[in-house]
Amino acid sequence: MKETVAGDVIPVTLAGSMQKVTLENYRQDRYYPKVVAAVKRLLAKQRHVSPVEVLMEMGVLMADDRKRWQRGQVPYLEKVIRCNLSKAGRILRILRFHAHDLNLGPSMTAYRHGKQVLRFSKTGVKAIEEAYARHFVVIGKQNPFEAKPRSSD
Repeated sequence: MKETVAGDVIPVTLAGSMQKVTLENYRQDRYYPKVVAAVKRLLAKQRHVSPVEVLMEMGVLMADDRKRWQRGQVPYLEKVIRCNLSKAGRILRILRFHAHDLNLGPSMTAYRHGKQVLRFSKTGVKAIEEAYARHFVVIGKQNPFEAKPRSSD
């Protein structure tokens, strides 16, 4: 419960608050269903997911903006993400928890344009850069998430 300036008491839900995303509450976060759907679509066609791809699937990163960043025309990826940084951080954290639930293995990936290392954040803080660079891969020879071909009866 939260008391407003007027003295009214209103319930606070995780979906409506900016409570920290934790292992205990991430499935109740408003972005969780969107992250799950994005991961499902990506794993149906490939053996890995990356934060950049998830952001694109969710519609908060446009393909043209991603290409400009990859060519080194944008100083850092967060400059062209179409959401606030708090939302982007929540999505990255939920993705990490969800990937763990799916038993996907983490794999750090270097993003470069020629010899230039591409940055994800304005600050360049190591933990933030690693969160964006961490891909999650299917462990084992088969992809259990792959879309099954429809039988033509």
